[in-house]
Amino acid sequence: MRTIQFREALREAMSEEMRRDASVFLMGEEVAEYNGAYKVSQGMLDEFGAERVIDTPIAELGFAGIGVGAAVNGLRPIIEFMTFNFSLVAIDQVINSAAKMMSMSGGQYTCPIVFRGPTGNAGMLSSQHSQNFENWYANTPGLKVVVPSTPYDAKGLLKSAIRDPDPVIFMESELMYGDKGEVPEEEYLIPLGKANVVRPGKNVTIVSFGKMMKVALAAADELAKEGIEAEVIDLRSVRPIDYDTLVESVKKTNRMVIVEEAWPLASISAELAYHVQRYAFDYLDAPVGRITNADVPLPYAPTLIEAALPNVARTVKAVKAVLYR
Repeated sequence: MRTIQFREALREAMSEEMRRDASVFLMGEEVAEYNGAYKVSQGMLDEFGAERVIDTPIAELGFAGIGVGAAVNGLRPIIEFMTFNFSLVAIDQVINSAAKMMSMSGGQYTCPIVFRGPTGNAGMLSSQHSQNFENWYANTPGLKVVVPSTPYDAKGLLKSAIRDPDPVIFMESELMYGDKGEVPEEEYLIPLGKANVVRPGKNVTIVSFGKMMKVALAAADELAKEGIEAEVIDLRSVRPIDYDTLVESVKKTNRMVIVEEAWPLASISAELAYHVQRYAFDYLDAPVGRITNADVPLPYAPTLIEAALPNVARTVKAVKAVLYR
Protein backbone atom coordinates (compact mmCIF):
# COMPACT_ATOMS: atom_id res chain seq x y z
CA MET A 1 0.00 0.00 0.00
CA ARG A 2 1.12 3.55 -0.68
CA THR A 3 1.10 6.33 1.88
CA ILE A 4 -0.97 9.41 1.00
CA GLN A 5 -2.40 12.45 2.77
CA PHE A 6 -5.89 12.66 4.23
CA ARG A 7 -6.80 15.31 1.62
CA GLU A 8 -5.53 13.06 -1.17
CA ALA A 9 -7.66 10.17 0.08
CA LEU A 10 -10.75 12.38 -0.03
CA ARG A 11 -9.84 13.60 -3.51
CA GLU A 12 -9.39 10.05 -4.76
CA ALA A 13 -12.77 9.05 -3.33
CA MET A 14 -14.57 11.92 -5.07
CA SER A 15 -12.69 11.52 -8.35
CA GLU A 16 -13.24 7.77 -8.52
CA GLU A 17 -16.94 8.17 -7.88
CA MET A 18 -17.23 10.96 -10.46
CA ARG A 19 -15.53 8.76 -13.05
CA ARG A 20 -17.83 5.88 -12.15
CA ASP A 21 -21.07 7.86 -12.08
CA ALA A 22 -21.76 10.88 -14.29
CA SER A 23 -24.46 12.08 -11.88
CA VAL A 24 -21.90 12.91 -9.16
CA PHE A 25 -20.66 16.51 -9.00
CA LEU A 26 -18.88 18.79 -6.51
CA MET A 27 -20.10 22.25 -5.52
CA GLY A 28 -18.86 24.77 -2.99
CA GLU A 29 -16.80 27.86 -2.28
CA GLU A 30 -13.37 27.81 -3.99
CA VAL A 31 -13.58 24.11 -4.93
CA ALA A 32 -12.73 24.74 -8.60
CA GLU A 33 -10.41 27.59 -9.63
CA TYR A 34 -8.64 27.69 -6.26
CA ASN A 35 -8.44 23.86 -6.01
CA GLY A 36 -10.29 23.88 -2.70
CA ALA A 37 -9.71 25.91 0.44
CA TYR A 38 -7.67 22.98 1.81
CA LYS A 39 -6.63 21.65 -1.62
CA VAL A 40 -8.90 18.63 -1.30
CA SER A 41 -10.25 19.15 -4.85
CA GLN A 42 -6.88 20.00 -6.42
CA GLY A 43 -6.86 19.14 -10.13
CA MET A 44 -10.51 18.09 -10.25
CA LEU A 45 -11.61 21.10 -12.32
CA ASP A 46 -9.04 20.19 -14.98
CA GLU A 47 -10.33 16.62 -15.18
CA PHE A 48 -14.08 17.07 -14.84
CA GLY A 49 -14.72 20.60 -16.07
CA ALA A 50 -16.75 23.51 -14.74
CA GLU A 51 -20.10 21.72 -15.10
CA ARG A 52 -19.13 19.11 -12.47
CA VAL A 53 -16.72 21.06 -10.23
CA ILE A 54 -18.62 24.24 -9.49
CA ASP A 55 -17.47 27.36 -7.65
CA THR A 56 -20.25 29.12 -5.75
CA PRO A 57 -20.75 32.54 -4.17
CA ILE A 58 -20.43 32.80 -0.37
CA ALA A 59 -24.04 31.70 0.01
CA GLU A 60 -24.33 28.39 1.86
CA LEU A 61 -28.12 28.46 2.05
CA GLY A 62 -28.30 28.95 -1.71
CA PHE A 63 -25.92 26.27 -2.91
CA ALA A 64 -27.10 23.77 -0.29
CA GLY A 65 -30.62 24.28 -1.62
CA ILE A 66 -29.43 23.81 -5.20
CA GLY A 67 -27.77 20.59 -4.10
CA VAL A 68 -30.94 19.28 -2.46
CA GLY A 69 -32.95 20.08 -5.58
CA ALA A 70 -30.39 18.35 -7.78
CA ALA A 71 -30.39 15.26 -5.57
CA VAL A 72 -34.18 14.97 -5.65
CA ASN A 73 -34.01 15.17 -9.43
CA GLY A 74 -31.60 12.26 -9.88
CA LEU A 75 -28.12 13.71 -9.38
CA ARG A 76 -25.65 12.96 -6.58
CA PRO A 77 -24.18 16.25 -5.34
CA ILE A 78 -21.21 16.63 -3.02
CA ILE A 79 -21.66 19.96 -1.24
CA GLU A 80 -18.52 21.30 0.42
CA PHE A 81 -18.81 23.69 3.34
CA MET A 82 -15.55 25.53 3.94
CA THR A 83 -16.22 24.70 7.58
CA PHE A 84 -19.26 23.19 9.26
CA ASN A 85 -19.48 26.36 11.32
CA PHE A 86 -20.81 27.92 8.10
CA SER A 87 -23.32 25.12 7.59
CA LEU A 88 -25.50 26.89 10.16
CA VAL A 89 -26.42 29.33 7.40
CA ALA A 90 -27.74 26.36 5.38
CA ILE A 91 -29.13 24.28 8.22
CA ASP A 92 -32.74 24.72 7.12
CA GLN A 93 -31.96 23.04 3.79
CA VAL A 94 -30.08 20.23 5.56
CA ILE A 95 -32.57 19.59 8.36
CA ASN A 96 -35.93 20.56 6.85
CA SER A 97 -35.34 19.58 3.23
CA ALA A 98 -32.66 16.93 2.74
CA ALA A 99 -33.30 14.96 5.93
CA LYS A 100 -37.08 14.89 5.56
CA MET A 101 -37.47 14.46 1.81
CA MET A 102 -37.99 10.71 1.71
CA SER A 103 -40.31 10.65 4.72
CA MET A 104 -42.48 13.59 3.68
CA SER A 105 -42.82 12.32 0.11
CA GLY A 106 -43.91 8.90 1.29
CA GLY A 107 -40.84 7.34 -0.30
CA GLN A 108 -41.44 8.89 -3.71
CA TYR A 109 -38.20 10.90 -3.54
CA THR A 110 -34.78 10.15 -2.15
CA CYS A 111 -32.05 12.71 -1.51
CA PRO A 112 -28.63 11.17 -2.21
CA ILE A 113 -26.41 14.10 -1.21
CA VAL A 114 -23.17 14.46 0.75
CA PHE A 115 -22.46 17.59 2.77
CA ARG A 116 -18.74 17.56 3.63
CA GLY A 117 -16.10 19.82 5.14
CA PRO A 118 -14.02 20.40 8.29
CA THR A 119 -15.38 20.31 11.83
CA GLY A 120 -14.02 21.20 15.26
CA ASN A 121 -11.12 23.36 16.32
CA ALA A 122 -8.20 24.11 14.04
CA GLY A 123 -5.97 26.07 16.36
CA MET A 124 -6.34 29.74 17.16
CA LEU A 125 -9.52 30.43 15.17
CA SER A 126 -11.64 31.35 18.21
CA SER A 127 -15.24 30.56 19.01
CA GLN A 128 -17.12 30.98 15.73
CA HIS A 129 -14.78 28.73 13.73
CA SER A 130 -14.09 25.96 16.25
CA GLN A 131 -17.39 24.24 16.95
CA ASN A 132 -18.47 20.60 16.78
CA PHE A 133 -21.96 19.96 15.43
CA GLU A 134 -21.78 16.18 15.00
CA ASN A 135 -24.34 15.70 17.76
CA TRP A 136 -26.64 18.35 16.27
CA TYR A 137 -26.83 16.58 12.94
CA ALA A 138 -26.86 13.11 14.51
CA ASN A 139 -30.00 14.17 16.40
CA THR A 140 -31.87 14.43 13.08
CA PRO A 141 -33.74 11.40 11.67
CA GLY A 142 -33.06 11.04 7.95
CA LEU A 143 -29.40 12.00 8.12
CA LYS A 144 -26.30 9.84 8.41
CA VAL A 145 -23.25 11.41 10.08
CA VAL A 146 -19.71 10.21 9.39
CA VAL A 147 -16.49 11.40 11.08
CA PRO A 148 -13.37 9.62 9.74
CA SER A 149 -10.05 9.55 11.59
CA THR A 150 -7.54 8.21 9.03
CA PRO A 151 -6.88 8.54 5.29
CA TYR A 152 -7.90 4.88 4.84
CA ASP A 153 -11.25 5.43 6.53
CA ALA A 154 -11.76 8.79 4.83
CA LYS A 155 -11.59 7.28 1.35
CA GLY A 156 -13.62 4.15 2.04
CA LEU A 157 -16.31 5.96 3.99
CA LEU A 158 -16.63 8.86 1.53
CA LYS A 159 -17.11 6.47 -1.39
CA SER A 160 -19.86 4.72 0.56
CA ALA A 161 -21.41 8.07 1.48
CA ILE A 162 -21.54 9.21 -2.15
CA ARG A 163 -23.29 5.97 -3.16
CA ASP A 164 -25.73 6.07 -0.24
CA PRO A 165 -29.38 6.84 -1.08
CA ASP A 166 -29.73 9.06 2.01
CA PRO A 167 -28.21 12.47 2.84
CA VAL A 168 -24.85 12.06 4.58
CA ILE A 169 -23.03 14.63 6.72
CA PHE A 170 -19.32 13.91 6.23
CA MET A 171 -17.23 15.76 8.81
CA GLU A 172 -13.46 16.04 8.50
CA SER A 173 -10.80 17.89 10.48
CA GLU A 174 -8.85 20.83 9.16
CA LEU A 175 -5.93 19.70 11.31
CA MET A 176 -5.88 16.27 9.67
CA TYR A 177 -5.80 17.15 5.97
CA GLY A 178 -2.01 16.78 5.94
CA ASP A 179 -1.98 13.54 7.96
CA LYS A 180 -0.54 10.57 6.10
CA GLY A 181 -1.65 6.95 6.14
CA GLU A 182 -1.70 3.77 4.11
CA VAL A 183 -4.42 3.55 1.47
CA PRO A 184 -4.78 0.64 -1.01
CA GLU A 185 -4.43 1.19 -4.74
CA GLU A 186 -7.46 -1.01 -5.43
CA GLU A 187 -11.04 0.08 -4.82
CA TYR A 188 -12.61 -0.57 -1.43
CA LEU A 189 -15.67 0.58 0.49
CA ILE A 190 -16.24 0.88 4.24
CA PRO A 191 -19.87 0.45 5.32
CA LEU A 192 -21.48 3.32 7.20
CA GLY A 193 -22.40 2.52 10.79
CA LYS A 194 -19.68 -0.05 11.53
CA ALA A 195 -17.19 0.83 14.28
CA ASN A 196 -13.56 -0.25 14.17
CA VAL A 197 -11.72 -1.86 17.10
CA VAL A 198 -8.41 -0.14 16.46
CA ARG A 199 -6.59 -1.59 19.44
CA PRO A 200 -7.67 -4.66 21.45
CA GLY A 201 -7.45 -4.61 25.24
CA LYS A 202 -8.94 -6.16 28.36
CA ASN A 203 -8.93 -3.57 31.16
CA VAL A 204 -10.96 -0.64 29.83
CA THR A 205 -12.72 0.48 26.63
CA ILE A 206 -11.85 3.91 25.22
CA VAL A 207 -14.27 5.17 22.56
CA SER A 208 -13.76 8.14 20.27
CA PHE A 209 -14.04 9.36 16.66
CA GLY A 210 -12.46 11.87 14.30
CA LYS A 211 -9.26 13.57 15.35
CA MET A 212 -9.89 12.75 19.01
CA MET A 213 -8.79 9.22 18.07
CA LYS A 214 -5.26 10.61 18.30
CA VAL A 215 -5.90 11.47 21.95
CA ALA A 216 -7.47 8.07 22.64
CA LEU A 217 -4.59 6.13 21.08
CA ALA A 218 -1.92 8.27 22.73
CA ALA A 219 -3.64 7.76 26.09
CA ALA A 220 -3.69 4.01 25.46
CA ASP A 221 0.06 4.14 24.85
CA GLU A 222 0.62 5.94 28.15
CA LEU A 223 -1.63 3.52 30.03
CA ALA A 224 0.24 0.56 28.55
CA LYS A 225 3.40 1.78 30.28
CA GLU A 226 1.60 1.11 33.57
CA GLY A 227 0.29 -2.29 32.52
CA ILE A 228 -3.23 -1.08 31.66
CA GLU A 229 -4.50 -2.62 28.41
CA ALA A 230 -7.06 -0.31 26.81
CA GLU A 231 -9.33 -1.42 23.99
CA VAL A 232 -9.72 1.55 21.65
CA ILE A 233 -12.79 1.82 19.41
CA ASP A 234 -13.24 4.29 16.55
CA LEU A 235 -16.96 4.91 15.99
CA ARG A 236 -16.36 6.13 12.42
CA SER A 237 -20.01 7.25 12.21
CA VAL A 238 -22.20 8.80 14.88
CA ARG A 239 -25.45 8.12 13.05
CA PRO A 240 -25.94 5.24 12.79
CA ILE A 241 -23.93 4.18 15.84
CA ASP A 242 -22.54 0.66 16.12
CA TYR A 243 -23.87 0.03 19.62
CA ASP A 244 -23.29 -3.73 19.41
CA THR A 245 -19.52 -3.35 19.16
CA LEU A 246 -19.49 -1.04 22.20
CA VAL A 247 -21.62 -3.37 24.33
CA GLU A 248 -19.54 -6.42 23.41
CA SER A 249 -16.38 -4.56 24.35
CA VAL A 250 -17.77 -3.52 27.74
CA LYS A 251 -18.79 -7.11 28.42
CA LYS A 252 -15.09 -7.91 28.15
CA THR A 253 -13.45 -4.88 29.81
CA ASN A 254 -16.23 -3.87 32.26
CA ARG A 255 -15.27 -0.20 32.01
CA MET A 256 -15.64 2.59 29.45
CA VAL A 257 -14.29 6.09 28.87
CA ILE A 258 -15.48 8.24 25.95
CA VAL A 259 -13.41 11.04 24.42
CA GLU A 260 -15.30 13.63 22.37
CA GLU A 261 -14.43 17.09 21.10
CA ALA A 262 -17.82 18.68 21.78
CA TRP A 263 -19.71 20.38 24.57
CA PRO A 264 -20.98 17.99 27.25
CA LEU A 265 -24.73 18.62 27.23
CA ALA A 266 -26.68 16.36 24.83
CA SER A 267 -23.44 15.09 23.30
CA ILE A 268 -22.65 11.82 21.52
CA SER A 269 -20.81 10.71 24.65
CA ALA A 270 -23.97 11.25 26.72
CA GLU A 271 -25.93 9.02 24.32
CA LEU A 272 -23.24 6.32 24.41
CA ALA A 273 -23.11 6.40 28.21
CA TYR A 274 -26.88 5.97 28.39
CA HIS A 275 -26.90 3.07 25.94
CA VAL A 276 -24.08 1.20 27.66
CA GLN A 277 -25.64 1.52 31.12
CA ARG A 278 -29.00 0.44 29.65
CA TYR A 279 -27.75 -2.60 27.76
CA ALA A 280 -24.55 -3.58 29.58
CA PHE A 281 -25.37 -2.48 33.15
CA ASP A 282 -24.63 -5.88 34.70
CA TYR A 283 -21.17 -5.89 33.14
CA LEU A 284 -20.08 -2.44 34.33
CA ASP A 285 -17.73 -2.28 37.31
CA ALA A 286 -17.65 1.53 37.32
CA PRO A 287 -19.73 4.43 35.96
CA VAL A 288 -18.96 5.33 32.33
CA GLY A 289 -16.45 8.18 32.18
CA ARG A 290 -16.19 10.82 29.50
CA ILE A 291 -13.90 13.63 28.42
CA THR A 292 -15.41 16.51 26.44
CA ASN A 293 -14.68 20.09 25.50
CA ALA A 294 -15.16 22.57 28.32
CA ASP A 295 -18.72 23.95 28.40
CA VAL A 296 -17.66 27.33 26.98
CA PRO A 297 -17.15 28.87 23.54
CA LEU A 298 -13.61 27.89 22.54
CA PRO A 299 -11.20 30.71 23.48
CA TYR A 300 -8.55 32.20 21.21
CA ALA A 301 -5.53 32.02 23.53
CA PRO A 302 -3.53 28.79 23.05
CA THR A 303 -3.21 28.23 26.80
CA LEU A 304 -6.98 28.41 27.20
CA ILE A 305 -7.51 26.15 24.16
CA GLU A 306 -5.28 23.55 25.80
CA ALA A 307 -7.28 23.83 29.01
CA ALA A 308 -10.62 23.47 27.21
CA LEU A 309 -9.99 20.58 24.81
CA PRO A 310 -9.76 16.86 25.62
CA ASN A 311 -6.15 15.74 25.97
CA VAL A 312 -4.06 12.71 26.87
CA ALA A 313 -3.57 13.66 30.53
CA ARG A 314 -7.32 14.10 31.12
CA THR A 315 -8.05 10.82 29.37
CA VAL A 316 -5.47 8.89 31.38
CA LYS A 317 -6.88 10.38 34.57
CA ALA A 318 -10.42 9.39 33.57
CA VAL A 319 -9.34 5.81 32.82
CA LYS A 320 -7.61 5.53 36.17
CA ALA A 321 -10.75 6.84 37.84
CA VAL A 322 -12.93 4.08 36.36
CA LEU A 323 -10.23 1.59 37.37
CA TYR A 324 -10.25 3.05 40.91
CA ARG A 325 -6.56 3.79 40.78
